Formats: sequence, C-alpha cells, structure tokens
Amino acid sequence: MHATPFVGLRAPLLAREDPALLIRSRQRLGPARMLVMNRLANALFALVLAATPSLAWSQNARGSLDVRWNAGAADCAASPQAPLQVHAYEPNTIILRQSPCSEFEAGFLYLLIGSDRALLIDTGAVADPSRMPLAKTVADLLPNVGDAKLPLLVVHTHGHGDHDAGDSQFAAWPGVKIAPGESAPLRTFFGLSNWPDGIAHLDLGGRVVDVIPAPGHHPNHLAFYDGNTGLLFSGDFLLPGRLMVDDLAAYRASARRLVDFVRTRPVAHILGGHIELDVDGQLYAWGSTHHSNERPLAMQRADLLALPAALDGFNGFHSRHASFVLTHPIHNLVAMAVSVVVALLLMAWGLRVLLRRRRARANGRA
Repeated sequence: MHATPFVGLRAPLLAREDPALLIRSRQRLGPARMLVMNRLANALFALVLAATPSLAWSQNARGSLDVRWNAGAADCAASPQAPLQVHAYEPNTIILRQSPCSEFEAGFLYLLIGSDRALLIDTGAVADPSRMPLAKTVADLLPNVGDAKLPLLVVHTHGHGDHDAGDSQFAAWPGVKIAPGESAPLRTFFGLSNWPDGIAHLDLGGRVVDVIPAPGHHPNHLAFYDGNTGLLFSGDFLLPGRLMVDDLAAYRASARRLVDFVRTRPVAHILGGHIELDVDGQLYAWGSTHHSNERPLAMQRADLLALPAALDGFNGFHSRHASFVLTHPIHNLVAMAVSVVVALLLMAWGLRVLLRRRRARANGRA
C-alpha cells in the first residue's frame, strides 16, 4: 500500500496565500526574511512527505501480538501439548505456530482472509495430519460461502521442507489452489517474468498482497507484504535467528530491493518463519524442542534497514548482530572439513615423527 500525502499542508506554504496579504507580508518582513520563511516552509513540507509512511499507518488495520507462544519442552513425552497454536493478530489475519515438540523448527504460518479468497503463507514441516492437523484447523478458521468454504490459495516463502511439507493435507480439498515451488512454474504463476525484479500482486478481495522476490536464502524465496495491516512476511530471509546464506550476492541484492520497497510503505511488523534466539540473544541448539525465554517474533523496519550493511560486512562464515545471526552453512561445512583434514594430517605427521625418534633411539642402543 502506497503512502498517501497528508493533505492538511500546502507546498510551499506561502505560495497560495491571498496576493494582497502576501504583498503586505513582504513589505512588513522584507525580502530576506521572506526568503528564510519560504525555505523553512519548504523544509517542513519535505519532512512531512518523508514521514508519510508512518502517517499512513493510521490507514492500516491494527493488530495485536500480545501472545505467549508455545515454548515446547525439554521432555515432550512428559509434557503433551497441542501441535498447533492459533493467534488472531486481527480478525482476518491469523498466525499459526507449530509446537517445538511437534517439529523442532517450530514454524510460523500465516492465514490472510479477504472477501473473495484467503491466502495461506507456508504449510510447515509436518505432512501427517494426525500429528499436525493443519488443514482441519485452517478449514475451521475460514468463513463459509454458501455451502462451501472461502476459496484458499496456498503459497510458500520458499521450497524448503519445513515450509511446504503440509501441502499434501490440502491436495484433495475443493476450492484450494497450491502455488508451484519450482523456478519456472513459480515465476509464471505469479507473473514474475523479470525475476528477481518486479512485484506481483494477489487480490484477495478488498485486500491486496504484494509478492516480492527475495532470493539469497533460497533461489526462489519470496516475501509477502499485506497493505491492509502493514505486515511484511519475510519467511527465512529475515527472522530473529539464523539467516542462512545460500547465495551472498543474491541476498545482498534482495536486501536492497526490500529496503527500497518499504521506503514508501508503512511497516507495522516484519514476521518471519521461526524464532531461534532467546531474549539474551543466544541461539537455541539445533534440534532443541524447548525454546525457553524466546525473544519476540516481530522484527521492525530498523532490522531490515540494518541488513544490507550486515551482509556487506559479512565474513562469509558467521557473524552476530543485534537481532539476527548471519551464517553460511556450505562455507562452514567446507571450513570444518578442511579443519578435520588438517588435524588428521598433523596427527599423521606427529605419529611419523614419533616413530622415527623411537627407531633412532633403538638404533642408538644397538
């Protein structure tokens, strides 16, 4: 949603006054003071224009993130809990959180409801409906249209298994369309022929969601912006946790595109696919089913604005920042493999030296 100018001001402020009044003002103030006043007025107007994204927030549907997310448990067998947590950010924007005990990555899924159809962003990591009743939960949340449910479009931020494994639960549903995940079909489906440039638009009926290419973590990564709420759904591209870099050049370019995108739009919150940091900034161990003292899910505009500089300064392996951790899994694996090889070579060399010394001593005694 583009910001609309605040119509309570005119630019420049003195240019449209009554001519006679303007002449008298000039006579009283003199040319120099009039020039200063005009410059101040124009500067004030420029500041108001720069602030229009925040002013436009009043046009967005306000929501609430006053919720305590399911933290899982160290011993899930001893602490049975619901596999799926549901929170209404506002009546037509639903956040679903998979329990860490059901799947340690504890993904967040988002249901946006329009007047003509609904949009489900990601389907999570669990295909088995007996373990994760996602389709049934979504069906219960959708409004009825006659004897049927509101049509549903299922999309994904990207094609990793923890974001699309639940697709199979919707395969036999009437009125459900699932967006493809492969490169060519995905770009055709959304009309993104100039990938990764361009923005697609999904009209849900009284609610338009922008689709922004954001490769870097995954070649086909997408971000989704809802103009009704000012929410930016960032998947694994930006979240409070590990930002896993697959293609650093693509990640940098995507970060700059998203920063440019939000410059003219209000951003209430940025909501990612996971929470992997606690309130002290420590990462949860990989595979942990207990997320005690999680930091908030929501990130803010400032976190996105900080991302390009963080990526520009990234050492290619691992770096910590205030609200996320940059890491390159492939580089880290290669570095680990090289370290193991070097350690083995050093051990072999040391063993060889030791054997030579023992032989020399034995020969000396002989």
